[in-house]
Amino acid sequence: APIIPALNDHEIESLLEAAAKAGADSASFVLLRLPMEIHALFVEWLEAHFPDRAGKVMSLMRQMRGGKAYDSRWHERQRGSGAYAALIGQRFRAASKRYGLDAPRLTLDTSQFCRPVPLGGQLPLL
Repeated sequence: APIIPALNDHEIESLLEAAAKAGADSASFVLLRLPMEIHALFVEWLEAHFPDRAGKVMSLMRQMRGGKAYDSRWHERQRGSGAYAALIGQRFRAASKRYGLDAPRLTLDTSQFCRPVPLGGQLPLL
């Protein structure tokens, strides 16, 4: 992570294959997030290191974020929306399945949880 469109998304399948060979049994992804001042830093880095792709990368980022470079809404900030984001998700899911990285996640057993007893007379936070 993160997946950066037109920069490293071509590596999705090879990364998942390598992860499976290394013993991973599940995988997930996050699209590049560019909140606040990170946006300007990333654009500066992108233009310095990949000037030939900078415009395309940022155009794809905006396409996946409803016309903006960043969308802070829950779930949207991790996965994006639109055709290109859907394509990345489809590729990731297909490769995860191909390499056996789509195992169901373990569910958390909360039945064993109990509130700790306060130490030193400190009142519990409610």
